[in-house]
Amino acid sequence: MRQGIRIAVDVGEVRVGIARSDSDGILATPVGTYRRGIDDFSAVLQLIRAYDVLEVIVGLPRNMDGSEGKSATNARRWARRIAKKIAPISVRMVDERLSTVSAHQLLHDVGRKEKTHRSVIDQVAAGIILESALAHERSTGSPAGELIAIQEN
Repeated sequence: MRQGIRIAVDVGEVRVGIARSDSDGILATPVGTYRRGIDDFSAVLQLIRAYDVLEVIVGLPRNMDGSEGKSATNARRWARRIAKKIAPISVRMVDERLSTVSAHQLLHDVGRKEKTHRSVIDQVAAGIILESALAHERSTGSPAGELIAIQEN
């Protein structure tokens, strides 16, 4: 398992949820929910400055059949933009099918009323995405997901 803090991002059309790991890659902790296009990039950049970040993991919302639709295109665009801003820190896309459904279930299981989910659902989903990526790396020894290549102009 590589040492270093990972940041995970759940990119939505309106909100962006962020979670981070500890430096040993054991624990995923929700950080916050940010407004898309307003303070989402600055939140990630602030975390990178505050911690020795190894990589940023962005959720890739595939359809249940594995295909990619509008949401996946949107997440890929966001990932490419952040990759250019934070290079040489790597950005990886990780399949996040059902992460939001799992986040709703988790919040329900801990007794949180559904009408209060909106304020935290994206950061909980980011935590689930991060936990999945960490589990993959622990079991395979390889980083999860697809590395975003930065195009030279």
